[in-house]
Amino acid sequence: MKEKNFITPHFVVIFLSGIILLSGCTSNTKPIHFEKPLFTFAFLTDVHVQPERQAMEGFSKAIDMVNKLNPDFVLTGGDGIYDALGKTYERSDSLYRIYDSLQKRFNMPVYNTMGNHEVFGLYEKSGVLPSHPEYGKQMFENRIGKRYYSFDRDNWHFMVLDDIGFTDHRTYYGHVDSVQMQWIRDDLIKLDSNTNIVISAHIPFETVFINHFLKNQGVNDSIILVTNGGDVLNLFENKNLKLVLQGHTHILEDVFIDGIHFVTGGAVSAHWWRGPNFSTEEGFLLVKVYKDSFTYEYIDLQWEVLPDPDI
Repeated sequence: MKEKNFITPHFVVIFLSGIILLSGCTSNTKPIHFEKPLFTFAFLTDVHVQPERQAMEGFSKAIDMVNKLNPDFVLTGGDGIYDALGKTYERSDSLYRIYDSLQKRFNMPVYNTMGNHEVFGLYEKSGVLPSHPEYGKQMFENRIGKRYYSFDRDNWHFMVLDDIGFTDHRTYYGHVDSVQMQWIRDDLIKLDSNTNIVISAHIPFETVFINHFLKNQGVNDSIILVTNGGDVLNLFENKNLKLVLQGHTHILEDVFIDGIHFVTGGAVSAHWWRGPNFSTEEGFLLVKVYKDSFTYEYIDLQWEVLPDPDI
């Protein structure tokens, strides 16, 4: 369990400005909050549930741990299933059914974010035509809910974004479309400058994953980073954006820049249910939220990889 403590803007500027916390790092900082948090929530990303690899059992264990911790709500970071991109309708349909049946076991509300692996039939190898009624993001919207939306909790405003774009060659990349950009503008108009804002998105807006872990080895940045992330973040100028929660890379990472924490929340599945991904174990974030600050812990699922009878 790794705990990070973010108390006041003054504290952050002096001690954290420019610091990047990567997976496997630990903090000796002890919380100095004496008041109770306004609310708590769990952030679970990259579950990758499937019938194989004991993924259903692993997700069930995560749900049990969350229910025991009893946060006020659950926020997911995308890729709840594995995988609809290149699979048939029957396989994709079954994965969505599994995920939906399991998520109903949470004892609190669940707010879902869309990931790339929830896009149905995008890859040509799926054999799915774009004319299919559930092609692309429609299956997610039909089975899970809206791709982007917002909700409020006390003086905190949560914006769940869809940052999965499609290329002309039926592949995905990190991108927020123009219709959604206008929705963000319209949503922000309602907020004053003191409202604390949290974004949840799947593909990261900021990360050092490519440089640190992949050593710049010819990786396509557009599938790791939101290509128009700067334009999106510019919409939050003069607003109080505090936290951007991210998934996709399966690492625990905190990039602090311009007063914003970009926290990549590890992965419930870690290395796709094959053990740690780099040094990030299977797990999720427990976030405690105060009037103008937050703390988080990475909760280790303590998952033991078992021999897979399906292999």
